[in-house]
Amino acid sequence: MATLSDVARRAGVSPATASRVINGSSKPVTDELRERVLQAVAELQYVPNAHAQLLARSHRGAVGVIVHDVSDPYFSEITRGLQRVATAQGRLLMICNSYRDPGRELEYVELLRGHQVAAIILAGSGYHDAEFTRLLNGKLAAYEATGGRVAVIGRHEHSGDAVMPDNRSGARLLGQELCRLGHERIGVVAGPQVLTTTTDRLTGLREGLTAHGRDLPEHRIRYAEFDRDGGAAATAALLDAEPELTAIAALNDSMAIGALALLRSRGLAVPDRVSVVGFDDMPMARDVTPTLTTIRLPLVEMGARAMALALDPGADRPRVESLAAELVSRDSSGPPPA
Repeated sequence: MATLSDVARRAGVSPATASRVINGSSKPVTDELRERVLQAVAELQYVPNAHAQLLARSHRGAVGVIVHDVSDPYFSEITRGLQRVATAQGRLLMICNSYRDPGRELEYVELLRGHQVAAIILAGSGYHDAEFTRLLNGKLAAYEATGGRVAVIGRHEHSGDAVMPDNRSGARLLGQELCRLGHERIGVVAGPQVLTTTTDRLTGLREGLTAHGRDLPEHRIRYAEFDRDGGAAATAALLDAEPELTAIAALNDSMAIGALALLRSRGLAVPDRVSVVGFDDMPMARDVTPTLTTIRLPLVEMGARAMALALDPGADRPRVESLAAELVSRDSSGPPPA
C-alpha cells in the first residue's frame, strides 16, 4: 500500500507539500505542483488516512448525530432531512444509535467530541431523569466551549438551538377527533413512561378529551416500547381488560400498526368495531390496510432544520423552531358501533 512518502517521491515534492495538496490545506501550492501530486496519487492509488486529514485541516468536516434507532421509521425520516442538508454542504454524517440507553448517549457525546466533529445533533425524546440531564448538559457545554455546535430535536432540557415538533397540540387534535366521531371508551397505547415525548403526547390527548367532557383513566393506558410489537402487546392488554373499547389511540404509527395486526388476528374489524389512530404520519401509514388516521409531523423538514441550525455560526440567543402538527384522516377511524 502506497504511503504519503511514496506519493511525494513520485511527484518530486516534499512530504509537506504532498500533504498540503491531499489534505486540502489552506497554505498555497502552485498549480503545477498540485497537478504532479494528484497524478502521483492516481498512479499509486494512494488512499489518505482520514484521521490524519482531520488533524491537517483547519475546519471540522463531520457532523455527529445521535438517534434512538435509525431503523425506526420516525428516525429514518428525520435522518433523510439531516443527510440532505449535510450532503449539500459537503459534510460527512456520523450516525450513532443509542437504543434509548441514556448511558450510551453520554458515551457517544464523548466519542464524537474526540473525533472533533463540527456539530452534534441529538434527535429524539429526552428522559425524565434529572441526573442524566445534568450530565448530558455538562458534556454538551464542554463541547460547545471548544467551538462545537449543538442542536436537538424534540428535547426540552437543552438550552441551545432546538427543533420542537408540536407533540402536545398534535395529540390534542387526536383526542378531539375521536370525540367528534363519538367515541367514549378509548384505550391508549403509549410509549415508555421515561420519555418526555410520551408525556407530551399523553398530556395533549387528555386535553383534547377533556375539552369534550371525556376523561382518560389510568386503567385505559398501557405503556410499551415505541414499536410494532409493543403496540400489539399493549392493545391485547387493553382489550383483555376492557373488551368494549371502541377506539385505540397509539402514540406513534409503528405501535398503531401493531394494534391493527392484533385486531385483525382477533377478527375485530377496523374501523367498524374498533377505530385505530396513530401519530407521526410515517410513509407506511398510507400503505397499510385500512390506511391509518394519524397526526402528521414534518419529519424530513425537522431533520433539515436541525442540521441547518447546527451548521450555522449561531446567534446571540438560542434559537427554537416549533413545527406544527396536523390531523390526517384516513380509513382506520370512524364512528363507534351503534
